[in-house]
Amino acid sequence: MDRYHSVFRPGLLKGQVHWVTGGGSGIGRCVAHELAALGATVVISGRSQDKLDRVAEEIRADGGSVHTTAFDIRDEEAVKAGVAAVLAAHGPVAGLVNNAGGQFPAPLMAISKRGFEAVVANNLTGGFLMMRELFTQCMQQHGGAVVNMTADFRNGMPGMGHSGAARAGMSNLTMTAAFEWAHAGVRVNAVAPGWIASSGMDTYGGAMKTLIPKLKQHVPLRRMGVEAEVSAAIVFLLSPAAAFITGVTLQIDGAASLGSAIFPLGSEAKSQPFDGFHRAVTPEVLK
Repeated sequence: MDRYHSVFRPGLLKGQVHWVTGGGSGIGRCVAHELAALGATVVISGRSQDKLDRVAEEIRADGGSVHTTAFDIRDEEAVKAGVAAVLAAHGPVAGLVNNAGGQFPAPLMAISKRGFEAVVANNLTGGFLMMRELFTQCMQQHGGAVVNMTADFRNGMPGMGHSGAARAGMSNLTMTAAFEWAHAGVRVNAVAPGWIASSGMDTYGGAMKTLIPKLKQHVPLRRMGVEAEVSAAIVFLLSPAAAFITGVTLQIDGAASLGSAIFPLGSEAKSQPFDGFHRAVTPEVLK
């Protein structure tokens, strides 16, 4: 049976419970697979029970342990109840991967208040609620690690200003939580992926769909990242090896956020992806 090709030692997370929000697709699906392959009991959550069930079926077929719970992280009462139910059923959660989110492309002048607030709720408020409830209901007593999902916002995010604002907020929230919760043995970090070949790319239409296959031309490594490269960084931040790392946002973008447009990129593409995810699927837009 083909298995996840993790760089981390087998059994690294055995006996631990780890929770991945947005675990029904994309990067969250990949992270859930790697955590399970390393021995963790994985909880995946999201709004669609069908998507969660499909991923859970994959993980169980690979010999992993997984449980699902469907609710909306933007609903405060649902988050409180969802966290309580998971803790009652599975015991303390050692790690939270705050992966759930979503956005739509639009220039600032075309974003309504409702649209802006929906994206902020998806990418910032919901993650805050998950962090807060797991801390107050569990990690304050037992310790743990949180890895938040942000994005490449360092030079603004033209065309997705609502997401950029939310993602920058999450990076700042990560620093605050890392400081406030350190006394309890809780570490809080974030990852900021750049252009990653993931199923989320297939949700875009119009001009964005046309642009996506060309994005690698603007990455110094001359390629897009793959889901396993994000997952490996997340697992490291959850692992004992990162015991003295907290409050950081780790860029995973092939240096795309660095440099200047006036400095030419090299023409060769020598970088090879770490292709650890045995069930990875190439987005339709890149085929």
